[in-house]
Amino acid sequence: MLKLYHAPMSPNSRRVWITLLEKGLEFELVEVNLDGEQLKPEFLAMNPFHHVPVLEDEGFHIVESIAILDYLEAKYPAPAMLPKDAKDLAIARMVQMVTINELLPSIGPLFPLMLGFPGGDPEKIAQAKQKVSIVLKFFDDVLDDRPYFGSENITLAEPVAGTVIPWLAKADVSLSEFPKLSAWRDSLLARPSWQATEASLEALKARMATRMPQQKPG
Repeated sequence: MLKLYHAPMSPNSRRVWITLLEKGLEFELVEVNLDGEQLKPEFLAMNPFHHVPVLEDEGFHIVESIAILDYLEAKYPAPAMLPKDAKDLAIARMVQMVTINELLPSIGPLFPLMLGFPGGDPEKIAQAKQKVSIVLKFFDDVLDDRPYFGSENITLAEPVAGTVIPWLAKADVSLSEFPKLSAWRDSLLARPSWQATEASLEALKARMATRMPQQKPG
């Protein structure tokens, strides 16, 4: 049986978890406590880079979430989650890579807002929101008139972008200017796979609170 080593608060883990559910595969979920379990010899033997997710399939270990998604698509092709048409495949891949290379690096200053913490650098927040807006417009444009990226059916782009974009609302980033993307987000949030894998906001806040620098008194 497939075994997914994951952390509930990791979007990289969640994209694999969602894909396993969407494909209807049987798997075992193994939670990794990122306060130290990822540094233990038994985990390092699976992933020397000590991060999640790791997928185990009959003794074969795959690291890096995008590689895991490709593995699942190749080995378990039904239901198909990558378009066959060259243009549509490019759209799905672009959304994956833009999420990873452009969107995620931009939202660091927004994390405190997402979790309801006070403070933050207003200038950095404004810059982050501007960068995010560029990505959102790009996504709205490439959605075209279809419900999913490059397809009438959910693709591997959705678990990647769709585990990040819904959280932007918690930082007062509105999708009102991007109606197609807004409808796309709402349809994902209604899917059982998104609902089953949603991380607890309180757990996220508690974890972030322990990692944020404490203010000095006075």
